[in-house]
Amino acid sequence: MDNRPVIVGVGSIQQKGNYKSLDEALILMDIATKKAIKDTNNEDIKNFIEEIHIPKGYWRYRDPGKWIATKNNFKDVKTSVYKIGVLQQSLLNSCCNKILNKEIGASLIVGGEARYKLLLSQIKNKDFKEIELNENPNFYVKAKDDIHLDEEKAELGMMAVGYYAILESAFRFNKNISIGNQSDFVAEMYAYFSKLASRNKDAWTDSALDANEIKNITKKNSLQAFPYNKYHCTSWNVNQSAAIIVCSEKIADDLDIPQEKRVYPLASSENNHMIGTLQRPKLYEQHGMQLAAKYILDVCQKLKIEPNFYDLYSCFPVAVQMFAESLNLNDYKKFTITGGMSFAGGPLNSYVLHSLAKMVSKIRKTKDSSGIVTGVSGMMTKQSYAVLSSNPLMNFTHKDFTEFAAKKEKPVEISSLIDGVGIVIGYTILNKTEEKYKAVIFIDCSDNKRKLITSDDMSIIKSMENKEWVGKKVYFKKNQLVS
Repeated sequence: MDNRPVIVGVGSIQQKGNYKSLDEALILMDIATKKAIKDTNNEDIKNFIEEIHIPKGYWRYRDPGKWIATKNNFKDVKTSVYKIGVLQQSLLNSCCNKILNKEIGASLIVGGEARYKLLLSQIKNKDFKEIELNENPNFYVKAKDDIHLDEEKAELGMMAVGYYAILESAFRFNKNISIGNQSDFVAEMYAYFSKLASRNKDAWTDSALDANEIKNITKKNSLQAFPYNKYHCTSWNVNQSAAIIVCSEKIADDLDIPQEKRVYPLASSENNHMIGTLQRPKLYEQHGMQLAAKYILDVCQKLKIEPNFYDLYSCFPVAVQMFAESLNLNDYKKFTITGGMSFAGGPLNSYVLHSLAKMVSKIRKTKDSSGIVTGVSGMMTKQSYAVLSSNPLMNFTHKDFTEFAAKKEKPVEISSLIDGVGIVIGYTILNKTEEKYKAVIFIDCSDNKRKLITSDDMSIIKSMENKEWVGKKVYFKKNQLVS
């Protein structure tokens, strides 16, 4: 099929070292692009690229795409920058659908970050200035803002770790696993991820950690939000970039791109139904996510393929576990091919590109193989799935389950009770200072509505660290837990 979309080139780069040796994100994206072009085995591919898609990063450039196009002699290219909140998988979906509909012949997807250079500039008191790019892209692609309730922002802030820690507690309770056993399991899983990352030439981490180093709180592994320490969290202070080139089968044929270089996106699915964390009917499971997962599993069953590889989005442990649960995976040694975002690196808003690039590399090396990549946006708010194969088993297909999920899953109302009783459905403990801690608790109130309450009582906090409080009946007064 002439207009079948196929990935023909991937490139990735990471930089470590001293401040002077590090590049800014724009340069990293250009290097990754050049690597992807070279990876196709025919640099004439750049004559067919009509679009550049870039997920917005921490950088300030208006449009890196036009600069990259000029540096690589792309002609008459349209550029799009996707704001944070758009699922990263959406960039590949857009390219594949346009190729399938014969709107374009080829496209470049590229993203990157230089937060490590920025971090070193602050440590070394250096003046870090990016190249100024003030021209706008042809298109800004925006999503609706993620939903954060005022009470959530007041107690949890805007950093993701507290929200995910609460989801972890709900997931743990639903699986009927004790705090200690869950802590041990997650530490073992992440120790394996760390070991895998230490063997991955594209990963940020060079050395592996053992389970105790991940589980135990130390100066290097400080508490972020119980039960998460630093090593449980995505590592976004990296200098990394990844690029992917997608084109039509006809262009790949015309350029004599070898068959062993070709990897086919077969299907993707997504859920963009947004409900604030506190208001989700089930903290440990989302209806739209289940529908999106089933769609991909059904595709695999129809094609009679059993994926050889998986890379499950791993910003925090509960994300990995929720994806594994949705795909019926039990062996954590199958959950990632990169080593996960804590150790391979989690560049803001572009990890899925690294995940896809590594998946392409793995599939190329294994005959008749396939793999699944997943993605997230927000506080586990949106989810995506994609299956890729070494063989063109079907035309690319995509399904968005947002409307289906919205009909089924409605936000739980927020209670106006100031004093009352409820059942804990999730909680975490935040480290306010070295000596002061705060518990943030989600409860189902007696009026069948939701509420966020807190506690600074150290006896309660100590109990929460050792005994399961999810499912416990509690009383609150003036929005504070009293017993």
